[in-house]
Amino acid sequence: MKNHLLTLLLLLISLSISAQSSNYQLKANIPYYSEATTAADSYIQERCVLDVYYPDNVQDYPTIVWFHGGGLTSGNKHIPAGLKDKGMAVVAVNYRFYPKIKAPVYIEDAAAAVAWTFQHISAYGGDPSKIFVSGHSAGGYLASMIGLDKSWLKVHDIDADQIAGLIPFSGHTITHFTVRQERGIDGKQPIIDELAPLYHVRADAPPLLLITGDREMELLGRYEENAYMMRMMKIAGHQDTRLMELDGYGHNMVAPALPLLIREVKRIVKTKTKK
Repeated sequence: MKNHLLTLLLLLISLSISAQSSNYQLKANIPYYSEATTAADSYIQERCVLDVYYPDNVQDYPTIVWFHGGGLTSGNKHIPAGLKDKGMAVVAVNYRFYPKIKAPVYIEDAAAAVAWTFQHISAYGGDPSKIFVSGHSAGGYLASMIGLDKSWLKVHDIDADQIAGLIPFSGHTITHFTVRQERGIDGKQPIIDELAPLYHVRADAPPLLLITGDREMELLGRYEENAYMMRMMKIAGHQDTRLMELDGYGHNMVAPALPLLIREVKRIVKTKTKK
């Protein structure tokens, strides 16, 4: 009987700990520009906000900054269901859209949101050295741009190499088709200029995991763009670039890719802990 009671007690303790560990908070619609900048522009007030989803009884957890897709013309911040209750924070970001603004304003917004995360995540219990940047489609493009071109975060006195890892989902690595549209360039004409992640390949970038859908089901050339990015990063001397192709999934490949994102976060955090 004593053994049964002890087993029951241990089970109850375990369940209590498990319940506590799954206690998460959501702080919504936090402006990520300064108060003065936000007050001066109604469109910034509308779009330049973020949500922080975080465990409230854990310290020094990793954080994923998540940029939604939508071609830089639409979409809205959200916490992907597959990233909930994983012992980490998610910062979901809204940014401004074309045609109300033009390039590079949405990249500036992405950099400002990541800078806000570096400056404030410790107040929520997170570790600023464990900030990962990810997103789908246009969001993947933004993640790659601010992580590879160091100029965007430098404006905020942050070194892009402080990012723990970049994990873009099905993002453009050439110049985004909306940027090309702004310039009157056909979407089937590939361009690589300063607004292309490929323009900024470098050996000293954060770890880079590129994830796409099936090459035969993806948007025009999206897998091949990412394959070329992987090759050029390796040629540039980058030691931690990988590409994963999700067979059987098209451009809308977020759900099956989220476990890969979580696994990558855990891999890098484990590596950092060993150092």
